[in-house]
Amino acid sequence: MIQIRELEFGYPEGEFRLRIEDLDVPRGETLAVIGPSGTGKTTFLNLVAGVVTPRSGRVTTGEVEISSLGDDARRRFRIRHVGFVFQEFELMEHLNVLDNILLPFRIHPVLHLSDAVRDRACALAEEVAVADKLRRDVTHLSQGERQRVAVCRALLTQPGLLLADEPTGNLDPANKEHVLDIVFDQARKHDSTLVVVTHDHSVLDRFDRTLDFRDFV
Repeated sequence: MIQIRELEFGYPEGEFRLRIEDLDVPRGETLAVIGPSGTGKTTFLNLVAGVVTPRSGRVTTGEVEISSLGDDARRRFRIRHVGFVFQEFELMEHLNVLDNILLPFRIHPVLHLSDAVRDRACALAEEVAVADKLRRDVTHLSQGERQRVAVCRALLTQPGLLLADEPTGNLDPANKEHVLDIVFDQARKHDSTLVVVTHDHSVLDRFDRTLDFRDFV
């Protein structure tokens, strides 16, 4: 599912550099990414999703060398094949909860919004206990509720690749376990690859493998 070869990345300004010589993540694997702040964990997710591209080297995601695609082609690929839970949620504050969950189907014609998709959005909202807030503005949600909405949006397209940046950071222990159960269940159901950045080492035994980014600095 993910193959990285001789990758080098750096921002135009600043001293940060990320180097990954060789990394493979097979389809269906669940991978936890750990390491101190500033070691490139979020950047890694952005590279895999095609949000950013490397200075050199190759990033292949789902048989597509995403690092060689143009901006629009990477965006189309990401919308269709990648579910992303961003650390800052990236919810649209002018939209209500339901429309935020449905957002991938509204921003690009590569996806078709249907009644079945709406039903799936409502079912996901029910699973994470925000179904009673579907018509509420996201500005009126708690941080934990916003996080659960972001998880629903990432799962809605039933993507082959699920990326999550601290997806349980704002959740209480009970909701943390419940949301993780849902994410893992959806990944298994659709044979998705799951990559999660986390600082919560208490959840690491749930993953097939742990990748420590201290090895890349």
